[in-house]
Amino acid sequence: MKKRILRLAAAAAIAVGLSAPAGAQFRNEIAYSVTPCQGNGPAVWIHVTGIDGNNGTMRVQLYPGTEEDWLERGRWINRIELPARSGAMQVCMPVPRPGNYAIAIRHDKNNNGRTDITSDGGGMSNNPSINIFNLGKPGIDKTRFSIGREVLPMTIRMRYL
Repeated sequence: MKKRILRLAAAAAIAVGLSAPAGAQFRNEIAYSVTPCQGNGPAVWIHVTGIDGNNGTMRVQLYPGTEEDWLERGRWINRIELPARSGAMQVCMPVPRPGNYAIAIRHDKNNNGRTDITSDGGGMSNNPSINIFNLGKPGIDKTRFSIGREVLPMTIRMRYL
């Protein structure tokens, strides 16, 4: 009887886990590590170029490749924050499973946690053009990429006003 109760409890726990809301996958703040990019993936090995100065923080965020999630507050999957290094940096972004994603990077030059249009920089997967008409938010169709189980190399160029 005790074993049966334990099996039922285990089955219930699995069922609750499987019915968790889709939003549970969002907002994973992860420590930076190159390990996911040294294996089979899926991960994105990002070469970030054009970084303006050693001050501040680089915030790299992985989003689902959907219009409803792209650049929406709290709808990122993984976030890595690193001290900025002038010129170029390598960042390894783990990806939860093969699929479609987009990446956004922000250089918070003064570490105030807000976007300062006149000083902070930004970059996105596929390096779309950013201008006054799209206010730094190009559509997902310009930033989305597909990844399988590989480590995908990518270059993202930072842009500043």
